[in-house]
Amino acid sequence: MAEPLDPPAPRDPRLDLYLAARECMVNSQIRPNKVNDPRILAAMRRLRRETFLPQNLVHLAYLDEDIPLGNGRIMLEPMVLARLLQSALLTENERVLVVGAGSGYSAAVLAECGAKVTALEEDPALIALAQAVLPNEAPAVTLVTGPLSAGWPAGAPYDVILIEGAVAAIPPALIGQAHSQTGRILTALCQQGRTTQAVIGEMSAGGISTCPLFDCATPPIPSLRPVPAFEF
Repeated sequence: MAEPLDPPAPRDPRLDLYLAARECMVNSQIRPNKVNDPRILAAMRRLRRETFLPQNLVHLAYLDEDIPLGNGRIMLEPMVLARLLQSALLTENERVLVVGAGSGYSAAVLAECGAKVTALEEDPALIALAQAVLPNEAPAVTLVTGPLSAGWPAGAPYDVILIEGAVAAIPPALIGQAHSQTGRILTALCQQGRTTQAVIGEMSAGGISTCPLFDCATPPIPSLRPVPAFEF
């Protein structure tokens, strides 16, 4: 007589809740905002956004707003990230640098879309979080550490550079690391007295030209704020 089989382990009900939350994020935040790239939609449906957050913040994973990660850093609002990535018109195997990668979620989305991704981070707590989650969620992403303003010249030139936060101006080092003819730089510009705008900077023989995409409320990356000029 066959031995009775052990009953299956009970399923964690939170998994179903997170799955439903991901589907809701895509259907109510991403698709209504003109994002129709099937790679981006599939990546954001599959990746477990909650795993890229500290335990005390997982309940915020699928909100339609930036999530504060400490020290002035954030995880980008899902809609802002999706629209930025769609504007890049990614092609297979393009080289991408994510500047201010945080815990690695944006880098993971890009990797799911077929890009070869280098994720640059300088904050020790965020580096530790990324080191814990990326090997499981996006093992193809290369995580590197160093000052954000310097970029990562060892991997240049990049087809796409994503700055995961707002800047007053795109750092010159990053412009120099974009492919001189076909490179694209995605970020948000937060210049004094103006509405913050998501933008794409496109490289050509004549340098970089910046085109506004949409208004947003993305906060600036603290270490990329301009250094105040000395005044007498």
